Amino acid sequence: MQQMDLLISRIIEKKNPTVAGLDTRLEYLPESFLREVMPDGVHTLEDAAKAIFAYNRALVDALCDIVPAVKVQVAYYEMYGPAGMQCFADTMAYARSRGLSVMADVKRNDIGATAEAYAAAYIGQTDAAGAKVRAFEADFATVNPYLGADGVAPFTKQAAAHGTGIFVLVKTSNPSSGQLQDMKVADGRTVYEVVGDLVRDWGADLVGEYGYSAVGAVVGATYPAQGAALRVRLPQTFFLVPGYGAQGATGADLAGCFDARGLGAIVNASRSILCAWKKREGVPFAQAAREEAVRMREDIASALATAGKALR
Repeated sequence: MQQMDLLISRIIEKKNPTVAGLDTRLEYLPESFLREVMPDGVHTLEDAAKAIFAYNRALVDALCDIVPAVKVQVAYYEMYGPAGMQCFADTMAYARSRGLSVMADVKRNDIGATAEAYAAAYIGQTDAAGAKVRAFEADFATVNPYLGADGVAPFTKQAAAHGTGIFVLVKTSNPSSGQLQDMKVADGRTVYEVVGDLVRDWGADLVGEYGYSAVGAVVGATYPAQGAALRVRLPQTFFLVPGYGAQGATGADLAGCFDARGLGAIVNASRSILCAWKKREGVPFAQAAREEAVRMREDIASALATAGKALR
């Protein structure tokens, strides 16, 4: 089964179009938990990576029956060096073992053999002395489209060969995104509309059983009008929607990203789940994360019902 179809089936099964972002930093871990897993203290990058993996594993255990997916942002692991990258790989493998779809948030882009190497690493296979192996157990990767088709084609090729998928940056959630993405080109379209149209074309041959392509788009919840317009413009493009929670967006801001069936998008929250324990005094961190994931699910469900798009 194509991974986009599997993701959608998990969303339907759990009645929850959300993804938990594991953008985990050492300072997000409660002191009591750190003392438990590292009684001698954290003194090295290896110690930090060990503690972070223990935290991620506990969160996955607490969330795997609620959320259909996790998104693992590689920058938060690169900062801890080789041990951090091992933690990145281990976190994705553990999440997959618990039945979750896994997104590698790597925002890769390059051309030629370099792009092919990135694509093989994250959503394909690497040739290791004649054996084809997975470098990282990701079902999806995020991709920057700035270099055009040359930088995206290696990823769509791997997606087609292995049933994996990508999410291409189209309209991002950050405040300054409009500096480039809202500029207009000669035919009157904005840059993000141009990129959206390219994403539609790049994924036209990879549409699955739910009517959505394996080539998806990143569309920020912090720009609800643009998200709603893109939903109409790109009916076969599945959206990864950042910006919920810590960045300020609520369920009401993102209903326009969904289709009439309550499908077509998955909403990411990272810090609001990772650090939920900070706002729930006395509640264990895993329970606090679970409670926040349930609250988020209900907020989005309510917003979709109000918009006449209840998930079905």
